[in-house]
Amino acid sequence: MRKPRKHFEEEQDEHVDESWLIPYADIMTLLLALFIVLFAASNINVSKYEAIMNALKSELTGTKVENNQKGLAPIPSSKSTAAVPQKQEPVQNDEPRKSKEEIELDNLKEKLQKYIADNGLKAVITLADTKRGVEVTLQEVILFDSGKADLKPNSFQTLDGLVGLINTVPNPISIEGYTDNVPVGKSGFSSNWELSSSRALSVLYYFESKNIAGNRLQFTGYGESHPLYPNDSDQHRQENRRVTIVILRAN
Repeated sequence: MRKPRKHFEEEQDEHVDESWLIPYADIMTLLLALFIVLFAASNINVSKYEAIMNALKSELTGTKVENNQKGLAPIPSSKSTAAVPQKQEPVQNDEPRKSKEEIELDNLKEKLQKYIADNGLKAVITLADTKRGVEVTLQEVILFDSGKADLKPNSFQTLDGLVGLINTVPNPISIEGYTDNVPVGKSGFSSNWELSSSRALSVLYYFESKNIAGNRLQFTGYGESHPLYPNDSDQHRQENRRVTIVILRAN
């Protein structure tokens, strides 16, 4: 009976001691936790990082750490979910700022448009804003009798209204006469050049008599050389007989 007992004791002595596995497993767990913390920190997610650190501290120390954020999933902050107001860039206007002169001419144009409309003059007076300036064109019928260069008395009221508005700006004024291609005949003028120049000069004298400074005024007679329409009908010839008052831009 002694021999079997000895064999049992030898087998017990040969059994490997595996108690080292417990601290080894703890070390591996700690290393795993360390790598998780490092990975979480590399993403710079503060909420997740704090949650992991609290969980790790709780496991290592055996104490409960108060944390309102349960688990590893971070709770989005109100700042992250709310729409972040973007800084509004100032609106850039590519259009150049208007000079004082341009503003004054714009205002004058609006006043002239109102004057023409209020007095029912759209059929005989036209208005245009060009590179040269604000152009007011009056048909012959409102200013002169056919072949004449003397202003008709009933044109004075219309011209007075224009003078009052034009005198609100200091710009130079060009007065330009035009005719159709019909020969002047027995009108007393040698050519349409002379007739157109005389008509422009009559308007200039009237403006000067209404206290528009003479050094602001100039006149030109273009005769038949710049027609608006072909001189192929009575209507077109009537449109071509005109006087244009140009409130010139300074530059």
